[in-house]
Amino acid sequence: MPSSPFFDSIAEAHRQWNARWPEHADHMATVTSVMRVQQLLLSRIEETLKPYGLTFAAYEALQLLAFARGALPMGKMGERLMVHPASVTNVVTRLEQRGLVERRVSPDDRRVVLARITSAGQTLAWQATEALNESSFGLADLTRAQAVETTDHLRDVRAALGDVHRPDQAGTSPRDLPVHP
Repeated sequence: MPSSPFFDSIAEAHRQWNARWPEHADHMATVTSVMRVQQLLLSRIEETLKPYGLTFAAYEALQLLAFARGALPMGKMGERLMVHPASVTNVVTRLEQRGLVERRVSPDDRRVVLARITSAGQTLAWQATEALNESSFGLADLTRAQAVETTDHLRDVRAALGDVHRPDQAGTSPRDLPVHP
């Protein structure tokens, strides 16, 4: 923890980097800033979810199943959550132990395991979502316009890294994308 709320360790790192590698200082500061913001937001979100006994990963899995109208193949969950299949298995196992999710074999393909949200899982997902919405997902101090602008800038970064199509491609703004279960 910094000794003073006015000390900015990233600004100091930028200053140090700028003295040694000025052509890379801005990129280093950007990456370090994003990583620090991720830590801060995850901490706030986890604190909001704590009364519900959920981690953010568990919440995301529950909400994904709720959006999917109940059930999804485990492999599809991994794709949509952008995590390794083992991570999905671990999260679903913990949710299953709490009676929030059930696993079953797909009636269409016995090789496919479906995760299905239970009514208790639906209720908990709704309650946790209300709490996260109330906290503005940890960003209550940002205006809606600032949140949109930040999302757009981060989408540019994601596009540069090959995660999504570039924003100048038709229909690729998050506000323009269709909603899929």
